[in-house]
Amino acid sequence: MLLQVAGVVRAFGAVTVLDGINLVVNRDDRLGIVGSNGAGKSTLLRIIAGADGADAGSVTVPLSVTVGYLPQTTPDFAGATLADLIRTSVGDLRALEGRLQAVATAMATAEGDALAALLDEYGTLASDFADRDGYDLDHRIDTVLAGLGLAGMPHDRVVATLSGGEKARVGLAALLLRHPDLLLLDEPTNHLDFATMAWLESYLADYHGGIVIVSHDRQFLNRAVNSIGEIDDHAHTLKRYSGNYDAYAAAKQAERGQWEAEYARQQEELRELRHRIRDAARQVAHNRRPKDGDKFIYNFKGENVQSAISRNVRQAEEQLARIEADPVPKPPKLMRFTARFGADALRSDTVVQVVGLSKRYGARVVLDDISFTLGAGGRMLLVAPNGAGKTTLLRLLLGHDTPDAGSVRLVASAAIGYLPQEPDLPDPTRTVLAEYGRGLVGLDEQFIAGLIGYGFFRLEDMTKQVRQLSLGQQRKLELARLIAARPNVLILDEPTNYLSLDVVEAFETAIATFPGPVLAVSHDRWFIDRFQGEVWALAEGRLVRRD
Repeated sequence: MLLQVAGVVRAFGAVTVLDGINLVVNRDDRLGIVGSNGAGKSTLLRIIAGADGADAGSVTVPLSVTVGYLPQTTPDFAGATLADLIRTSVGDLRALEGRLQAVATAMATAEGDALAALLDEYGTLASDFADRDGYDLDHRIDTVLAGLGLAGMPHDRVVATLSGGEKARVGLAALLLRHPDLLLLDEPTNHLDFATMAWLESYLADYHGGIVIVSHDRQFLNRAVNSIGEIDDHAHTLKRYSGNYDAYAAAKQAERGQWEAEYARQQEELRELRHRIRDAARQVAHNRRPKDGDKFIYNFKGENVQSAISRNVRQAEEQLARIEADPVPKPPKLMRFTARFGADALRSDTVVQVVGLSKRYGARVVLDDISFTLGAGGRMLLVAPNGAGKTTLLRLLLGHDTPDAGSVRLVASAAIGYLPQEPDLPDPTRTVLAEYGRGLVGLDEQFIAGLIGYGFFRLEDMTKQVRQLSLGQQRKLELARLIAARPNVLILDEPTNYLSLDVVEAFETAIATFPGPVLAVSHDRWFIDRFQGEVWALAEGRLVRRD
């Protein structure tokens, strides 16, 4: 056993997020954690990693087990170079290797009891070194760096100067090089391109240890895990399902269907019992005592009828009481994103026109003579490796950065709705309601109706501060603001990042029916496969259309 979670409870104020979580992870278990945004997935990983505390329950990790944790938000790595991170990650193994060499040297001249002691120590050290793949360390460093697309990066490169995607890959590489017994990964694919995702899937499939992964990437969960743990949004407990994501989805659908059928059957039984009791009561009321001449007949038949009715009523009441004491709970209404984008019409066939756009950082050319147009109904998806310049191009289109050459022209009637790669809400102390209403015209009641109507939040969420929200909930708040702004042009940078799977699927549908042009950047293979438009690759600073 690598990990045991027993009865873990975590609440934030009056809001319970986790309530009696039980979980065991053994070596070679690859567990994917799913649930709606705010269900407590990241909180659970933080508690296991020791980065947060539980209000009740326990987390047990044997002393000999090492744990590695990759949070959703990449650390700053302030001042560190790639070489620094590699050295830190493998430092223990290098120290172990050095001690092995020192003991081997000492054995050459030792005798008697001293030699026996050194032989014992060498055997223990060698076994530990082998168990941690120390003899394969240099090859593993090369493999991990190459697999995550970092092989060509100078080791003296300061990590703070890298793009968001490159920083995330560096953080993941540093963790994998530690080779812990238990890996805790929170949304590890958010900043990975196709090649690095494929490599990571293969690497994790062969990983000799336990893995717990929080992810919204459906294909990744299909390929990288062998069980799914769902945190229920209502009960706040965790239920485990064997198999990958598709197996879990099928099991959930069957489970929900059976639950709804059992609830409907029991409701019908309750209605029938109550009907029987009411009918019996009416019969008793109608069975009045007869006039004197009919007393004999009444005594002979009426009392028997009365007794039978009373017996049936008692049986029905007892059965009703048994069911009401332990009823099948009503299946909770599924929370769904149901919003539709509204937009004012664009008064031009050409909405975005880019001519000869170029951008470099020092000697590094990021964009080289980029030209394209996006029409009123255009759909354009950009794909590229991390660091290729996708986000840079979007920032130039939005006027957030200045190009070295070229121009960007937007039609005057364009109202752009922009979703950045990372949640970017300016004041973490604002409430959900205040942040949603920022810059909008309307009453609080209208804003509350909008947030609840979208299926993003519940009434009790309105007074939460932004800093109390998970990254996924912050993303949903940004989506709500995006919809309320009524844009007629969408520019989306990794739009599926941090969103739970139910919201992702509904958002994909909303984008497909959006009446204006859409320019999106994504690495989400599921999203890309279903994107209804042109797909362009950005390579060596140039745009190339993919078939």
